[in-house]
Amino acid sequence: MTLTQLEYILAVDRQRHFGRAARACHVTQPTLSMQIQKLEDELGLIVFDRSKSPAIPTSEGELIIAQAKVVLREQRRLIELARRTRNELAGDFRLGVIPTLSTYVLPLFIGSFAREYPSVDLIIDECKTEDIVTQLVEGRLDAGLMATPLHDDSLIERVLFYEPFYLFVAPDHALSSRKRIAQNDLDIKEIWLLNKGNCFRDQVLNICSEAEPGGQTGGSIRFESGNLETLKNMVLTNSGYTVLPHLAVSQLTPGRRKLVREFRRPVPTREISLVHSRSVLGLRVIEALEEKIVGALPQTLRTMDRLGVRVVEFGQDDPAI
Repeated sequence: MTLTQLEYILAVDRQRHFGRAARACHVTQPTLSMQIQKLEDELGLIVFDRSKSPAIPTSEGELIIAQAKVVLREQRRLIELARRTRNELAGDFRLGVIPTLSTYVLPLFIGSFAREYPSVDLIIDECKTEDIVTQLVEGRLDAGLMATPLHDDSLIERVLFYEPFYLFVAPDHALSSRKRIAQNDLDIKEIWLLNKGNCFRDQVLNICSEAEPGGQTGGSIRFESGNLETLKNMVLTNSGYTVLPHLAVSQLTPGRRKLVREFRRPVPTREISLVHSRSVLGLRVIEALEEKIVGALPQTLRTMDRLGVRVVEFGQDDPAI
């Protein structure tokens, strides 16, 4: 039995397909299949039912997969302990980042982090919140840069900053004549939204006056997007409005900033944290990331007055902080 064989069965369990698992492991499918077969022969049981599609573990295979996760996690722990004794920051570190942060936050600190910690191989994956949480729990990610609170006792949230929301409104819309916007001014039928699965979408719906989304704006058009840039363009060409976080607004051209309106107090705001499991191995890397991210933030966010803002959660209102 080898650690590589255990990595292969975990890959098949995630992908539920031998071919995709092989590509994820950067080997040929015959190589992966042969190694899993050798493991099954050694254990005297079948890990995956190959007669079904997608490939699913047998009842015995489920137990083997669960223990393989423990073995590989402890193997990484041994490596991390050895590095700690050498006072070394090195090795792979897997970071998940939600899409509405990756475009705006990553460029702020990536270069500085790489220069200061060249021995850390920072592997960044853009994921939705639900996927990051799953991978943190399973040990496939070391940390996640994401909106919180998550209300998950198995995870630790290191709050980095609070980011207020703004309304980006078309110049021909009635709300463009107002200096500040009240949350009950919003109409779900006129707002351009991110697609389902984005926590920012849920937060936007939370601050709207109606609970259920129609999915789009503009009469008979029903449209949702996976990124904020598309939503801004839909506002510019089709009227209506969308909600943007502070860092997205800070990158607008002077002309487009004229289309931004502040919310009345308490200002809807999101909490951004570096999240990791309680058994995380790369704690020193997390501390280094925390320092670099906070240090690279615009002064407006680092010194933001938190009085009169309201942290918007994914599914329920939260009192002002």
